[in-house]
Amino acid sequence: MIELYLSKNNNDASAAFGKYYPRVSYKETMNIHDMAKHMSEHNTPFSEGTIEGILRDFVKCTREQTLLGNTVKVDDLAIFKVSVIGNGCALLYDKANDKTIMASIGELGRNERTGAAVQSLKLLAQATGEYTRDELNKVAKLAWTDKTSDQIAAAKRAALDGDSSAGAGDTNSGSGSGNGSGNTGGNTGGNTGGSTGGDNGGDDDDDLDKG
Repeated sequence: MIELYLSKNNNDASAAFGKYYPRVSYKETMNIHDMAKHMSEHNTPFSEGTIEGILRDFVKCTREQTLLGNTVKVDDLAIFKVSVIGNGCALLYDKANDKTIMASIGELGRNERTGAAVQSLKLLAQATGEYTRDELNKVAKLAWTDKTSDQIAAAKRAALDGDSSAGAGDTNSGSGSGNGSGNTGGNTGGNTGGSTGGDNGGDDDDDLDKG
């Protein structure tokens, strides 16, 4: 069950100003040890320690393969790969400075027209198989946090009583009803929880689920 809370857009320069958007209230962050313990409880013949060792080896090998320029596809979960953020050089070769565009990481000076082609690297995690957006929409179960349910009920009561100024409240912090650690949420490839509804309003995270 994925629990949601509501975040109000308070950016008066945005077309989404004043609107409420759902955000995920992340319960806890599961690390490799936690996942190994969880997996060992699923009627597997392997011990918790064995599973943790395999998972750590998998992480190490995934890093190794992506740094070799390969993509690593975990079926029905995600495709991991390294991508680049480019500098946008104007020339392949600057004759005046005898300088070519280079396959390296760095910054371009204010007046430089060529040089390091790459500003930085980043890891991408692209959803695939049964974890793409369309598949998630089919299987995910959603519910409001207890706090948000109370706010919605209060807004309804106030509206029925004729108080038009009452709303769902400006809440942008998760407080799920589960035994979690608030809105901390782990991530893969930079997907963090608890954004507060910027200009785009409706998107909780930047996702890449097109695989």
